[in-house]
Amino acid sequence: MTGGKSVPIALPKYQLSLVVIMIMPRTNFKSIDEYIAAQPDLLQDVLRRVRKTIQSALPDAEETISYQIPTYKLHGRAVIYFAGWKQHYSLYPASDRLVATFKNELAEYRITKGTIRFPLDDQVPVKLIGRVAKFRANEQLEHTRANAAQKERKLGL
Repeated sequence: MTGGKSVPIALPKYQLSLVVIMIMPRTNFKSIDEYIAAQPDLLQDVLRRVRKTIQSALPDAEETISYQIPTYKLHGRAVIYFAGWKQHYSLYPASDRLVATFKNELAEYRITKGTIRFPLDDQVPVKLIGRVAKFRANEQLEHTRANAAQKERKLGL
């Protein structure tokens, strides 16, 4: 098992199922600083660079933790997330439109289910990440405007 330990539990004789309790790594981060500090040293350096890049691209964004990963919000809505893993770090969400727009630049990276995965052993693609963050901010703004216009139409305004 990865990330935890099996702990035997005494069950009543009539209960035939097996219960496994996972002791998971800490996941109740209160800040991005805390999240990054909990990662291995190599990953910390990479995540700090990703963070700085997103901060530069979205200077008005609020930094927060959502879904237990670093999140950037504009006008109260999540724009972009990042997370570190054993072999890679990721940006979320990667919409179909984003992937199509950056098709050539993203060709060397693994993209699955709205996630862009960057290998840890490559240099952080600062310019690409900055452009992706700005694209996501524009995408989110367009979505917010479309929702507002739809509400106005429903109300007859």
